[in-house]
Amino acid sequence: MVTPLSDPVACRYTDAMDFSPLPDHRQPPFLTADLPGVGGVIKARPEDFVVEEIPLYEAAGDGTHLYLRIEKCGVTTTEAVQRIARTAGRQPRDVGYAGLKDSEAVTRQTLSIEHVDPAVFESVDLGRVRILTIDRHRNKLKPGHLRGNRFEVKIRGIAPSRHSDARRVVDILTNRGVPNYFGPQRFGVRGDNWLIGRYAMLRDYAGAVSVILGRPAPIDRGGILIARRAFDDGHLEESLDAWPRECREQRRVCGAMVRSGGDPRKAWRAVDRTLRRLFLSAFQSHLFNQVVATRVKELDRIETGDLAWKHANGACFVVNDAAREQPRCAAFEISPTGPIFGKRMTETTGAPGERESRVLSEAGLTLSQFTNRDGIHMDGARRPLRAPLQKPDLASGSDEHGEFLQLTFSLPPGSYATCVTREVCKGEGR
Repeated sequence: MVTPLSDPVACRYTDAMDFSPLPDHRQPPFLTADLPGVGGVIKARPEDFVVEEIPLYEAAGDGTHLYLRIEKCGVTTTEAVQRIARTAGRQPRDVGYAGLKDSEAVTRQTLSIEHVDPAVFESVDLGRVRILTIDRHRNKLKPGHLRGNRFEVKIRGIAPSRHSDARRVVDILTNRGVPNYFGPQRFGVRGDNWLIGRYAMLRDYAGAVSVILGRPAPIDRGGILIARRAFDDGHLEESLDAWPRECREQRRVCGAMVRSGGDPRKAWRAVDRTLRRLFLSAFQSHLFNQVVATRVKELDRIETGDLAWKHANGACFVVNDAAREQPRCAAFEISPTGPIFGKRMTETTGAPGERESRVLSEAGLTLSQFTNRDGIHMDGARRPLRAPLQKPDLASGSDEHGEFLQLTFSLPPGSYATCVTREVCKGEGR
């Protein structure tokens, strides 16, 4: 969807929400490209997309931490955390969570907060955040403390005759795995977070600032469009005046450009540290997606030189004999991995290593450059190239809004539902 200008999220880089598809040259290839997509409409309303967090463990019933099971709609996890903290008279950093959840959906997840009387949350009005249950546990929730996520997605506007096409796609994804691309929400509303990160990696701060403040995109309207055009024309003060008040980050960076007489290095240092980290992470994600794209047709094939991922525990090992390990891959016990490039990442060898080196070379970088950028460490990791599609189900239904095809499935932490729906809809779903 296109974010309305009146909504301040149009100025943000970090919200997890439904995005218009990226331009074709940035659309990763499909695993099921030889099967037709069903098209249709996804997220015609937030209630058509339901996400249920699957906890890593259940609350013990005792301890100093309150575990608040919440349901939210139209609210980011960050905003929900802020409301919980404000209600308890605490800081947002005191609230724990296992993962970030979509704002343009109905999502259920658990938040934690320590040393707070549960009576504080009785009959409290948190807007579009509703507390479902309150329990106790002995530790704070931290990112990654979840087993996965369960999704219920209603696809509207497709003919019943297309349901069999959806079933064929889902069967292949179940048997071979879901391409484990990072979803478009990883790359921001304009889809260019990764590009800002690439410029920062190359220490091309003028390039990074030009993407943050200039280079209008089709999504830009009103004051945002005027501000970006003014920046591109070199009218910094005019650009600063045009940025809407809610675009705090852009105003901060543009203000730094004005005060420094147009010094992009000083403007880059004005970018919030968390955002700088996000941009660099988005670039790492972009490179990972490029590697997945090179192997998408053989996601269920192990090669000699691979670092294989054990789905049972997340451990990796070097594949010295692909033929010996392939049966385990076919059984979905292991999968090939791709790189989150960083200084501590283990490199692959053989054909897998050559592909990864080529992707990095085409980006104009070497692995040695992934060390430290402006005080931000880039350790790196390995990530499986595919994710298991768990407990998939397709069902036809209808409600007051019309007929729909409901797609239900679970994914491991860090995997994106959009990677499933895009295969089913083939980019036609909105």
